[in-house]
This record gives sequence, structure tokens and C-alpha cells, in this order.
Amino acid sequence: MSYTSKKKQNKTIAILIYIIIAIIIGLGAFVFLSPTFEKNSPKVSLKNDVYWNLKSPLKINLSDDNEISSYSITYFDKNNEVKLDTKVLSSTKGSIDLNIIAPNIDFDRKTNTAILKVEVTDTSKWNFFRGNKTIQDINVKIDRKRPEVNVISNSYLIRQGGSAAVVVEVQDENLKDLYISFNNKEKFELFPFYEDNFYIAIIAWPIEIDEFKRVNAVAIDKANNKTVTKVPLYIKSLKIKPDDIKISDRFINQVSKDVLRKSGYDIPNSQEEIFVKQNKDIRQENINIIKNTARNNMNKEKISKFDIKTFKRLPGSKTFAGFGERRHYTYNGEKIDEAWHLGMDWASVKKAKIYTTNDGKVIFSDYLGIYGETIIIDHKIGLATLYAHTSRSVVEVNDEVYSGDYIANTGSSGAVFGDHLHFGVLVQGIEVNPIEWLSKSWIRDNITKTINDAKRVINNKWNKEH
Repeated sequence: MSYTSKKKQNKTIAILIYIIIAIIIGLGAFVFLSPTFEKNSPKVSLKNDVYWNLKSPLKINLSDDNEISSYSITYFDKNNEVKLDTKVLSSTKGSIDLNIIAPNIDFDRKTNTAILKVEVTDTSKWNFFRGNKTIQDINVKIDRKRPEVNVISNSYLIRQGGSAAVVVEVQDENLKDLYISFNNKEKFELFPFYEDNFYIAIIAWPIEIDEFKRVNAVAIDKANNKTVTKVPLYIKSLKIKPDDIKISDRFINQVSKDVLRKSGYDIPNSQEEIFVKQNKDIRQENINIIKNTARNNMNKEKISKFDIKTFKRLPGSKTFAGFGERRHYTYNGEKIDEAWHLGMDWASVKKAKIYTTNDGKVIFSDYLGIYGETIIIDHKIGLATLYAHTSRSVVEVNDEVYSGDYIANTGSSGAVFGDHLHFGVLVQGIEVNPIEWLSKSWIRDNITKTINDAKRVINNKWNKEH
């Protein structure tokens, strides 16, 4: 073979080698980069140490970057091995939600632990076309016992728009959630009280809920066992005072527009729409902010004593509006909106000094729409006070304040013309009737007595056990 021929042959071989290498690299890149050959194993939503009451389905989510081809779930305890669910999927999915039913077997009452073995395979061609597989053992703590809930003490009655106190005893090793519900619409958090396993809440009957149905103490454990215990309360109606208010162009132009601008809202075209947006939309936004701020900043320390003093009205003031007035707003002789008045309006001299009655922590100090410049102070046990329409504040968020401290001056900020103080009392963020909290006898009969009665029950219980 001539030198030239040999050189051509070597060149051809080299080209073939380069082509083969390129093909190998391309195939390798395809395998490693193609979704068809993805290498991530399927995921199982449940982790170790889950709780199961064996009555409710156990919810499990299986997911994968690609799709799932098959799965199986097996139950094991010291006496049993039961296949709970197994399936090869004809139409694949990337996420599957399963409700796993407990095995139909006679459970040993002493069985309190089990294992769920979950096996999931995806449709990837990785692992020699066998796909990625996840095998996960989940430790299950079996808990079939509902929490024990006893109402130890509670206020005798509650009035629409008013407050009441409740003390409960709750026994459960795996407690997850505990609250008081009003008509299954409103929840009130319970705080640790006096001794272990005892809890207290001040609750409210929200004024916008006309019908009283039921107040319950609700306890739910980690296995979703649930106990609902009725709180026995008598009810008393609220005398609602209607109040007709004529809205003028001057109020809309000077007040409503200003509130909308400061709250970041666009100004509607018509006068009627301007007022309604201020009075309805911003009002609801403000109420939500008050509620969320109060609930997110409640002091949750254990309550051993109740040292809230009777709240005091603004010194030397007259009452210009009370709690629970149902205001009907008219413009050019037509009713355009209505709303509850949820506090006490007190007026004396302009820019009068405002003082606190009880110790607390400032949790809000800012402009708040129709309320204007507003301060909210948390007093523990879910109780807070609100001071609105101020002209000047001398406190900031997180400041500790004490009884008798000067905190602000009255003003006319927000959706008002005249200088006054809107004073509100909040129970877990819901404005309640301040008249109750301005009464020494009401606090004594409805709050202090409930707490003292509960302490006597707890002390007697402790003495009997020891």
C-alpha cells in the first residue's frame, strides 16, 4: 500500500473515531439531559412520626418531576401485614393524592405504633429503563382517644357585641389545636392558665352576628381526634340605636377623598361612589388590619391572675356616639350605605391628652384609613384597647406603657370632621362593647369571678389528688 493510500486510510479511520466519539457524547448528553432519563426519585409527602386515629383517612401525596407509573402502600404492626393500596397506572400523573383507609382488622388495644411502607416508581428510563424508585418506611403513632375537655368556669351570660370569660381543662398527650368557637364562625384562642392543662379565653359575641347558636370548647389532637364541649351561656339582647347621618359634598370632598388618597385608593368618578368606597371598602380593610394585628401580637404568657382595672373615659369629656349604633348614611335624600359604630366617641377640648388606664404593650401606631392616626395597646389575655383619630402620638410599636401614661392627643384624623377620641375595646381583635369594660361591677361579676371560681376548682382538685 502506497504512503498516500495509507495516509488516506488513517484519515478515514480518524474521522470515523471522531464520529463515534461524537455519537457517544451525544447519546450521553441525551441520557443525562433528557427528561425521559431524569434521575430524581419520587417524593412522599408524609415524613416519620405521623399520628393516625384509624378512623379518618390518612392523606398522602406522591409526586415526581416526571410521572408516576406505580405505587404500593403496606401496613405493618406487631401482629399484621396488610396491603392497603397498590396500583399500576394506565394514565400516568406527576402528582397523586391518596386517602388511605385503615386496614379492616381487629386491632389489639395495646397496639400504639405501626409502620406504613410506601413504594413509588416513576416512568423515567433511567436505571436501565426500570425508572427511579422510592421506598419509605413511615412510623405511625396510633392514637384513638379523643381529648378530654371540661368547662371549669365561665361567665353567666353574654350580650350581643359583648364579652365573656371561659376556663377549660384539657387532657391529651398529643394536643394540636385548642380554641373556643362562636356559632362555628369565629375562633378564640385559649391561653395557658394557672396550672398545667388549664386554659382561659375572653370571648366575644361579634355584633354583626344577630343569632346566638352555640359556644363550644374545641380540642383536636395530632391524630385528628376531636372533642367539642358546649360552654353554657345565657344570652342577652343588645338595644340597637339607629342613627341617620346625612352625607354632604363638603364631607366627601374634604374627608372621604383624603382618606382614599392616604389609603392608596383611586378616587371614583361619582360622589356617592367615593363615600361608599371610603365607608365600606376601606372600613372593612381597616377592621381586618385591626383584627390581624391584635391576634398576631397577643401576649400568650400563662395567666395566673387578672389585674385589669376598669377602663376610664377621656377626662372631662362628653359622649357623642356609643357602641352598637347602626348608622344609615344618606346622600341627596337617598340611603347609600350603612355600618356599625364599634366604639365610644368622646370629646372635650381640642387636642386633649389621652392617658392609659392599664399596663400594656403598643402593637400598632400608624395611619389607619377611617380611624385616622390610631394606637392599639395589648393588655394580655387577648384584651386590647384602641385609640383612634389622634392628632399626635408619643408612643411607638413595642413600647411598654403603664397605667396613667400619656400616649397621645385627640384629633380629627380619618373619616371625621370634629376633634374627638374613638375609644375601642378589642377581644382578640374584635371590637366589643366598651361600656362593659368601663364598669367595675361588670368586670367583677363576669371576668374576675370566673377566674377566681376556676382557681378554687383547680385548687380543690389538686388537694384531692395530693
